[in-house]
Parts: sequence; C-alpha cells; structure tokens
Amino acid sequence: MPLSFLKKSTAIELPPWKILLVDDEKDIHTVTKMALKRFELEGRKLSFLHAYSAEEARKVLTQETDIALVFLDVVMETDEAGLEVARWMREDLKNKFTRIVLRTGQSGQAPEEKVIVDYDINDYKEKTELNRTKLFTTVFAALRAYRDIARVEEARIAQEFYRAGLERVIDATSEILEKHTLQQLFNALLQQVMSILRINDQSMLVKMKGIGVLYSENNYEIITEINNNDAEPSLDDETLGCFNQAIAAKKSIFKNGVLVGYFPSKHNKICLLFLKGIDDINAIDSKLLQIFSSSVSLAFDNLLLNKEIIDTQQELLYRLGDVVESRSKEAGNHIRRMSEVCYLLALAIGMSVEEATELKQAAPMHDIGKVATPDAILLKPGKLTPDEMEIMKQHASIGFNILKGSKRPILKAAATISAQHHEKFDGTGYPNNLAGKDIHPFARIAATADVFDALTHKRCYKEAWPIEEVLSTIKEMSGVHLDPEMVEALINNIEKVLEINEKFKDS
Repeated sequence: MPLSFLKKSTAIELPPWKILLVDDEKDIHTVTKMALKRFELEGRKLSFLHAYSAEEARKVLTQETDIALVFLDVVMETDEAGLEVARWMREDLKNKFTRIVLRTGQSGQAPEEKVIVDYDINDYKEKTELNRTKLFTTVFAALRAYRDIARVEEARIAQEFYRAGLERVIDATSEILEKHTLQQLFNALLQQVMSILRINDQSMLVKMKGIGVLYSENNYEIITEINNNDAEPSLDDETLGCFNQAIAAKKSIFKNGVLVGYFPSKHNKICLLFLKGIDDINAIDSKLLQIFSSSVSLAFDNLLLNKEIIDTQQELLYRLGDVVESRSKEAGNHIRRMSEVCYLLALAIGMSVEEATELKQAAPMHDIGKVATPDAILLKPGKLTPDEMEIMKQHASIGFNILKGSKRPILKAAATISAQHHEKFDGTGYPNNLAGKDIHPFARIAATADVFDALTHKRCYKEAWPIEEVLSTIKEMSGVHLDPEMVEALINNIEKVLEINEKFKDS
C-alpha cells in the first residue's frame, strides 16, 4: 500500500488505481477493461494487471504491493483455486487492504454467505450479473473503501512515525545538552540531524558532504566538517549561498538534495549545518527538524554563556601567565604555545576533549611561582650557581602553594602542573623526585611542551636551536627527563606543533 505522506510526488498526473483481473477466460479480461475504460475516481484512472491462474495471481500480488482491487474468479486450475488465493492474500501475504470481489460463472459453486465470512471477501458477484452499470458501481464502492482504509492506515503510521521521530528528537536533544564545547556541539548536531533523518547507511554517509559553521555579524567560523578528504576546510559559493538563504528565512531549508540546518541563539550567533547528498526529506522529518532546532537553542545559549565565562577565565590566566613571563623577559607567546601544544598532545595520547581542554586552560599557570624568584636569579644571562639554582627550584613549590586548596578544577590542575612540571621521568627532577607514572600526566605533557618551546625559542641565556637539533635532544631525553609516550606524540605531530609555533610567534 502506498504511503503518500512519506515522500513527495513530483508528477503532475496522479497515479492510476491498480486493478488485478484474475480469470482463466481471456474474454472476461477484455470485457472488463472495455466496460471500465472511462472510469475515473478523484482524478485517477484505472490500470489493469492480468493473471490467468492462481499461481500467476500470487506472483503479481507478491510483486505489486499497491493493488486496490482484485476481481477473482473462483474456478480456475481447481474448483476452489480463487478461494485459496483469497485465503493466501489475507493469511500468508498479510494483505488486509486490497479489496477482493469474487466472481463466479457457476452459481452455487461457492455459497456467497459462507465465502464472505470464511475468506474475508469484500463482495461476491456472478459473472452474468456484472453488466457495465453493476461493474461501475462495484468498482466505485471497492475503490472508495480502499481509499478510506488507506487514509486511516496512513494516519496511523504517520502518528507512529511522528511519535518515533519525537523520541529521536528527545534523545538527540539530551545528547546535545551533554556537550561542553562548540566542537562537540557541532559534531553532535551533525550526528543527531542524520539520526533524526535516519541517515545511517554507510554508502550514503560516504557520498555526503557536511560542514558546520558559527555565524555572527557576517562572519562564518568553520567548526566541524565531514567527508572533506583531509582537505583544508573552506566555504565555497554554493555553501555560502545556502547559508545566506537559511539566515534570510530564519529557518532550516531543504532544496535539491541540500539541507541547511538553522539553530539560532539569543546571543546573536547562529549554528549552521550544511549537508549535501540527502535524497529527500518528508513533511514529518521537516517538522521534527524544526522542533529539534528549537530544543537545541537552549543548549546553544547555555554553551555560549559557558564559553564566554571560560574565555574570560582563560584570558585572565593568560594575562597572569604573561606577568610572570614578562619578568623573565619571556613575554610574547610562550604560554599560548604551551597551552596549544599541551592540548594537541593530550588529544594525541587519547585524553578526552574535556581533559585536554582543562589542561590547556591550566597550562599558562605552570610557572606562576616565579613571581617570588629574585630578578638577579630570574634574569641572570649565564649559568646559575648551585645556591642560585636551589632558589630557582623553589618556584615549583611556591606555585603549588599559591594555587593549592582551590576547588576549581582548572586551578587544581594548575597547582599540580606547577608542582610537577620539573619532575623527571627517571626520578631525578624536583621538588619531590617523582618518577614515571607517579608524575601526573598533565605535568608530563606540560614538561614536554615546555622543554620543546624553550629549545626552539630564544631565552636570556641562549639562542633558539635548529629544529633538527631540538628533535635530536628531545629523543635523547625520552625515558630520562621526558615521558617516552609524550615524546612520541610530539614527534608524530611535529608538523602541527610547528604550525602552532608559527601562529604564535614572539613579538
């Protein structure tokens, strides 16, 4: 049975009503078609299918699922061949919608009352009484009954479909509410929109192109993408044009296989998703997307507010870190490079985005204890004496004491990094001679990033080293000063690390 609400019909002419004629006499087929050739109901003509035996009838009924009416002869291969087809349709094929009109040329061969009750037949006619007028009224009544049953069934399925869709929207919204970063939000949006649209076929995913951007004040910031073949993310004219249409319409749009998801916030920022390669979106899916869009707005607003707080907090930490670095003539972007490299390495070794973000935010405070280090020692261009070195080493404990006791996760992480980033993997570091895995992974990552940055940049006591010499030294430090896992992650991602160096050059 066709479910018209599930897909859009682009044809102007309505599809005909399908009627299957099952009779072993060819003349019956011809006469029936002639009598009904001008028949039309609700702008739809008739289309005839033919079967000359019970076996042929079963084959046609198996292949064609939207037959409205079957004229079924009783006696064909056997005296009850037609009755067996009727039973098979209702019980085996589970077809409860197609109307069945039983026709017999042998009166009394199959008692009418018994046949209608036992075989779920809708009408019973003798061939001799089916003149043109009777045939017309019989077909009219049968098709109208089929139409009404189909509408009821469509409404039932639509309700179930909508209910299931709402459940997907609720699940998708719950998933979105758990996200804490824009990257996570956009990735989840892409996944959940595809889930709502039931796009999970691998072949479909391969051919799809997707991109997510944050729009604000005529500026598009690319946040995430799918199927870009590792190419540099970019916005072409087609994508920008679609985004502009959605922004102008202030709603999600679907056209020519392209879906643009529109997810606004109260902060003058809009999440926009571009998905290309979608075959079709029905009316219910479109409505579900609008509901999902409204539900996402709350999560988006909360995330933007949280992001503003985090960004402000990060800026304060950077500025505090800059105060320390400026005393040691290491102003510029040392702490920004440290933060970015720490984040990169954390993800590379399998930390979650939340953990990596926490490390990134805490890393700028790694040398906060240097606020108490005398200038004569902090700014000394030459090698420190043993006594001066002992004073310098105190900055690790001083930093820990400044930050300890806070219940804020970032400051707790900063306290740990401050205390342990000068510990060495072999246990010869300071201040507590921690070794191996006893050193917190945040501190092991920070130590690797700090050593790399110190070697690749000028300091008051040294010039910047060539990258080949830096990597050679870093490898020698593996398992001694630095954690081998972190060293491996650094070397495997050296191109990205150097990109960070280039992005955050010292002024």
